[in-house]
Amino acid sequence: MNASRRTSIALATHTLLIYTFLYAPILVLIVLSFNSGRQATIWEGFSFKWYAALAGNERLIRATTNSLIVGGVATLCSTLIGTLAAIGLSRYSFRGKGITGAMIYLPIVIPEIVLAVSLLAFYNALGVRSMNLTTVALAHIVFTVSYVAVVVKARLAGLDRSVEEAAIDLGAGPVGAFVRVTLPQLLPGILAAALLVFTLSLDDYVVSSLVSGVGSQTLPVEIYSMLRASVNPQANAVCTLLLVVTAFMIVPAQKLLSR
Repeated sequence: MNASRRTSIALATHTLLIYTFLYAPILVLIVLSFNSGRQATIWEGFSFKWYAALAGNERLIRATTNSLIVGGVATLCSTLIGTLAAIGLSRYSFRGKGITGAMIYLPIVIPEIVLAVSLLAFYNALGVRSMNLTTVALAHIVFTVSYVAVVVKARLAGLDRSVEEAAIDLGAGPVGAFVRVTLPQLLPGILAAALLVFTLSLDDYVVSSLVSGVGSQTLPVEIYSMLRASVNPQANAVCTLLLVVTAFMIVPAQKLLSR
């Protein structure tokens, strides 16, 4: 066996081990969500009963509704603000542009727990004593705007500015050229950013756990509260569903970004 063959086998083995380490726990979770028994480590037969039981779990239904509301609000607001921020940073020069650009990236690079504690302290400084869906949604907007700005700004960097300038020269005007020429080209990036924001909001636990109150817990917070005492089979089922939803959001986002 030559050196090239040995290298290929070593790389393939190394890759297989990495993917096994990453995805084997997820596969175990999915399999156990169909286990008819309550034991987390003992297979007792195939069943959909834990999925059926989710329909009668009012706490999970309420938490899911809260997550969808927060995710929808955060997606709409973050997409709008982040897109405008990306356009401003890419197309215009103004005093403090460098600092503004750095501040846009800050929520991405700082630890999530630091951001969560900072938001909680900010709410307390404002005199907010009762945490609710509004505080959760505002917190999600804060840390997701950056992702929209980064994605849309990267999309803007790949556009040919001369096409928009040609449209202006032909009488479309700056606004018309942007709406008819630039915006359609930006749309895949904007949609990808929106899908990414919704996924991040739906999966967030750290920030949501600190800025949510009674009755406003999101789905990840509710799942964690279910698992503090012991492994709950319903938690396996709802985590599997959450995984499926997340995958359906990420795959279209990646396809849109690759266009």
